[in-house]
Amino acid sequence: MSMLLAFAPFIVFALFDRMLGVVPALSAAALLSAALLLRDWITPKRTVKVLEIGTALLFGGLALYAVATHTEWSLLGVRLRVDAGLLLVVLASMAIRQPFTLQYAKEQTPPELWEQPGFRLVNNVITAAWAVAFGLMVLADVAMIYVPALPLWVGIAVTIAAIVGAIRFTKWYPEHMRPNFRLPADTGAHSPTGGAVAGLVTPWGA
Repeated sequence: MSMLLAFAPFIVFALFDRMLGVVPALSAAALLSAALLLRDWITPKRTVKVLEIGTALLFGGLALYAVATHTEWSLLGVRLRVDAGLLLVVLASMAIRQPFTLQYAKEQTPPELWEQPGFRLVNNVITAAWAVAFGLMVLADVAMIYVPALPLWVGIAVTIAAIVGAIRFTKWYPEHMRPNFRLPADTGAHSPTGGAVAGLVTPWGA
């Protein structure tokens, strides 16, 4: 649930972009991102997440830029910037050795599990899988912009397939690797990723 809430600004952006326009949608997403950051900052036993920081900077930065420059982006143009920004956030979390799934996993697993040799490796691999998914979405956005003859359903299909694939991999991989690293068998839902994205749906819909 925590990771699902972290993607809520993207859902808000997708809904408001269609109804209110680019700047209101970016602003609403930025405000929600800031609220999520504040929640984690003031709530005991919670930590501010790399993903949430990146999301707030992404939407806040895009909103300020759009207002300051009076830029009018197309729906595909904005989606490309948002998807590319999300990809950069995920890659940055890997570059600083804090894969974005790790912080959510630690909040949902006992500390003794963190020291298991496979805990960080599993999170690195799963974060990389999400990076691949977002990379495919960026490529789909670029194709839709620069190849106008490409049917719209192609971009939608790639987005859905990428997200669904990442979700399924996130659910399968920890259980697949558990015997190799001898992770505690009694952790149940507390897998190396905490099962946090089991119910995640594509933030951009169709």
